Amino acid sequence: MKLSHWIMCTSVILTGCGASNSPSPVKATGEETSAKMKVLATGATVIQSRPPIEAISAYLDGFHFYSGEQKGQMEAHHYVTVLNEDVMQAVIYDGNTRDAKLMGVEYIISERLFKTLPAEEKRYWHSHRYEVMSGSLVAPGLPEAAENPLMNKIVNTYGKTWHTWHTDRDKTLPLGAPALMMGFTADGQLKPQLLADRDRRFDIDTNQIRESRKMLRAHPVAEGADAWQQGTAVQLKPVEVKNGVPHSAGTAHSDLSANP
Repeated sequence: MKLSHWIMCTSVILTGCGASNSPSPVKATGEETSAKMKVLATGATVIQSRPPIEAISAYLDGFHFYSGEQKGQMEAHHYVTVLNEDVMQAVIYDGNTRDAKLMGVEYIISERLFKTLPAEEKRYWHSHRYEVMSGSLVAPGLPEAAENPLMNKIVNTYGKTWHTWHTDRDKTLPLGAPALMMGFTADGQLKPQLLADRDRRFDIDTNQIRESRKMLRAHPVAEGADAWQQGTAVQLKPVEVKNGVPHSAGTAHSDLSANP
């Protein structure tokens, strides 16, 4: 079955499942929403259509870390849209409640497309093999009979993820540069407490999920992915411009420090 058709078949099951149990860790800086703004928002909800939002058909929960800084780890709630058999896109939040902050985006491509990328581009992408096979990536609310076929579609894909709001660093506004994120590739990398807390909230057992996925068709990770393992960590840095011409370029670590 084509991925797009499979997702459509399971979207009804996903709706309302495994949600509203992971609030955002920060409150955004600003005044409380006024009554007038609430009325305007409600009216817009009733009147306006939202095709890109309505196209979201899957909810995945997993974990990311900053490229070049593995200790900087956080849970990431992905709301996924299938564009075609080879490309998906996800909006990423720091929770699954109404106050969740839009934390970033992830683009997900098939192994076939990843292998066509130039070497320089591949360093931005991470593999999903370990995330799926370890059970750390889950589709909350889906029964095993539905989740495993979905994960069988994802296990050999690759993700390019940018976080724009670092609420894991207690930032109450989207401050600083966007950060390139990576996915875990082996046991012992993900902080046990993060995983245990996630399992408690969703009432799941990652070890059991891991066992249930042993028969998935996972390919070896393609060359060029997870570049941090070969010593290449990419982050953004400011570029000095004179007369419209950049005088410095490249990548370095973003300012990811927590608020004082």
